[in-house]
Amino acid sequence: MGKRLKEETRLRIVKEALAGVKVGVLARMYDIHPETIRLWIREHRDFIPPEDIPSADEHLQEIQRLQEVEQRYDRAVKALGEKELEIEILRELLKKTTPVYPKNSK
Repeated sequence: MGKRLKEETRLRIVKEALAGVKVGVLARMYDIHPETIRLWIREHRDFIPPEDIPSADEHLQEIQRLQEVEQRYDRAVKALGEKELEIEILRELLKKTTPVYPKNSK
């Protein structure tokens, strides 16, 4: 029975991936290595009929919303990191008693 349940779980994850959920999101959701999920997709994708691939039901919509939130978060963290770096550079420049400015080479 454990093997059967495991196979059903594998198929559900593969179907969700085929429905458009990113492997990285599925890996975090189910705590499974992304390469394992990719292997399952390669093993099962040719045997899953298109009508068995879930449409945008509530569960998948929530996963896709989570995916979008993660992408926005990643972009925000990157932008914040860039701003913090700019602020640190400006602080270092303010500490200098005689800042060096590039001279015009005319």
